[in-house]
Amino acid sequence: MNEFIGSVRRRASALDRTIVFAESDDPRILEAAQGLKSLGIARPVLLLDPDQPGTHAAAVATGAATMAGNGTSLLHMANRLVGDRTFDGCVNGVRFTTAEVLRAALGNIGLAPGVRTISSAFYMVGRNNWEAESSVLTFTDCAVVPYPRAEQLADIAAAAAADRRRIVGDEPRVAFLSFSTAGSGAGASVDTVREAVRILRSRDPSMIVDGELQADAALVPAIASRKCPGGKVMGTANVLVFPSLDAGNIAYKLVQRLAGADAIGPVLQGLARPAADLSRGAQVEDIINVAAIAALQSVNAPADEHTRREE
Repeated sequence: MNEFIGSVRRRASALDRTIVFAESDDPRILEAAQGLKSLGIARPVLLLDPDQPGTHAAAVATGAATMAGNGTSLLHMANRLVGDRTFDGCVNGVRFTTAEVLRAALGNIGLAPGVRTISSAFYMVGRNNWEAESSVLTFTDCAVVPYPRAEQLADIAAAAAADRRRIVGDEPRVAFLSFSTAGSGAGASVDTVREAVRILRSRDPSMIVDGELQADAALVPAIASRKCPGGKVMGTANVLVFPSLDAGNIAYKLVQRLAGADAIGPVLQGLARPAADLSRGAQVEDIINVAAIAALQSVNAPADEHTRREE
């Protein structure tokens, strides 16, 4: 287990959060729930499917708390319980698609105050030869918004910064990435990135944010000093905001496969309360880690009364 994951699990354990799972018919969820309980990372609650009574005994045998479904879609029920603050977060997605998870989260939990865009991040954990100053980098957005507008990019960056404080625990240093650095190039995407930087700075002047930056200027101080002297990030970025889903998704997979980084996510961000989307190929350890991250996201989560959508 790497140091970052160990830290996430320890800090989640100290919070004693309750996390609800809707897919209690899946053996991976059952094993993860048992692990969460035995390791003390979180208190799992399993929703029992009334249409599959044959799966109930295995769920009860995990030792986790159980709740009977009521005929409502279990996924929507899980999110509604979190939206009503009955639980601290929910984790789903080993059977449900990302689209289903997102719809349920938006319909029952809603967006955080001031946020109009749900998005995602991967937490990329580097190896010994990692050149970035931080051993953990936030890559956003890599899974949700295909071609964000400037306002959406600003939302994505703000949500990623807020979650980084909860999940990693350090000060976010945000770099909006582009093929251009400080005016070296021109084009529609560069204009969008520049406008996003302006919007985010106007919202929170105290945030450490820079852009537009090429990736090397965002991550390598020596290059930053040549390409953008006087910048705020100066090669020490730990939150990388990609201009499109193409760029973000390709980048995280390349870094994962070629640099050997651990890719933890996707972590949904921008919601009023934590609702995690698992990969349908998720293994038990992945589920435990995502549940721990959801527990950390619940710290200082905004009240849902201001963000619930009318049904």
